[in-house]
Amino acid sequence: MRISRRAVALAAVLATVLPLSACGGGSSDDSSSDASGEIKGKITFQTWNLQANFKDYFNGVIKDFEKENPGTTVKWVDQPAEGYADKLSADAAGGTLPDVVNIAPDLVAPLAKAGLALDLDQDKTASSYAKEYLPDAWKSHQIPGLEGTYGFPWYLNTGPTFYNKRLFSEAGLDPEKPPTTYDQVFSDGLKIAKQSKGEIATLAQVPTIEDFGRYGVSLMNDKGTEFTFNDAKGVEMLTEYKKLFEAKALDPQALTATPESSGTKFLTESVAMNPGSAFDLENFKKKAPNLYKNIGITDQISNTGKVNMYVMGVMVNSKTKEKPAAVAFAHYVTDATRQMSFAKQVAIFPSTEGSLDDPYFTKEDGTDETRVRIAAAQSLKKAENYTPVLFNEQMKTELRNQVAKALQGKQSPQAALDQAVEACNRLLKQS
Repeated sequence: MRISRRAVALAAVLATVLPLSACGGGSSDDSSSDASGEIKGKITFQTWNLQANFKDYFNGVIKDFEKENPGTTVKWVDQPAEGYADKLSADAAGGTLPDVVNIAPDLVAPLAKAGLALDLDQDKTASSYAKEYLPDAWKSHQIPGLEGTYGFPWYLNTGPTFYNKRLFSEAGLDPEKPPTTYDQVFSDGLKIAKQSKGEIATLAQVPTIEDFGRYGVSLMNDKGTEFTFNDAKGVEMLTEYKKLFEAKALDPQALTATPESSGTKFLTESVAMNPGSAFDLENFKKKAPNLYKNIGITDQISNTGKVNMYVMGVMVNSKTKEKPAAVAFAHYVTDATRQMSFAKQVAIFPSTEGSLDDPYFTKEDGTDETRVRIAAAQSLKKAENYTPVLFNEQMKTELRNQVAKALQGKQSPQAALDQAVEACNRLLKQS
């Protein structure tokens, strides 16, 4: 099974649906107490759409934990991807949030603000584990405006950009020198569109907040109180995307595209480039052998020299009645041993210090899959999570809508981004 680089593309609506009565402005007194007591009792562990494909793995982890900690019982529940944010919201409002929760940074933010997420930095036991994780991964569950860290980093993901060597060659471009910066993508994209008379697009999706980050746009102010992606660099980037759209170098259906539909476009060779992961190579080999013969693999497109890092985490409920057991289990699931074991079952990467230097992530065996895995692992050492923790799905929708208006010429790139920033800042204040 593939775990997507974002892990899920559903709405993270907690920031707007948590009741005001739940808002506590940070961690509670419970969350600052020590979890160094006896590890015992019954806890509930909730995951996010993992049981169908990893039942044996997690049952094994739970069995090992219970064996190493007699007197503990872990009940595992798994929620479907659809409606996961709503389920968290309902549990938070009803006081039924599980003890240990599979979470993403944007989902943990409203829970932390409501005082429902344990501040790991304030807990003596939890904070002692910080050195075991990559520094940037540990920071991924820190919330602007709040002190502390509100989740153990779990698995990371990133991936390369795939490109179609045949389409590059037919456009008179060197297939062995693919674009690696946005400026190069814009230039090559226009050439491919011109050569194919608008039949072949280079990209299939409109720019997201992540693209603005990798372009070098300043996304938020230093205090994390306002979005700022309507600066000169942001306008410059959207202007270039508009040129692509007008030349059909950006797929005409990009305004409504999903990662799945974009992948299909690339699979059918109507788009020259698309982001992906090592998992996709096997899919290309089975479903599009002609594409697979001409597949090119390059780094993520970036003007900053850093790729984007997608992060998944594990949060401890600050209200849990079995804090020592909950903290111990959250750490156990995310420690180096368990993360390495999980990474060998699915195309993900561990967030633990030193794990990316394991031979599994460094030793070539001549296959494309391994080459992609090694390259991705190395890039993660200097990766950045470009999606602001406070940038929720409503904000993503606002940005997407305004970007669409700019691409269609309904308003200027500057006006579009100004309106997107205004809307996002309004939503930020409401949360």
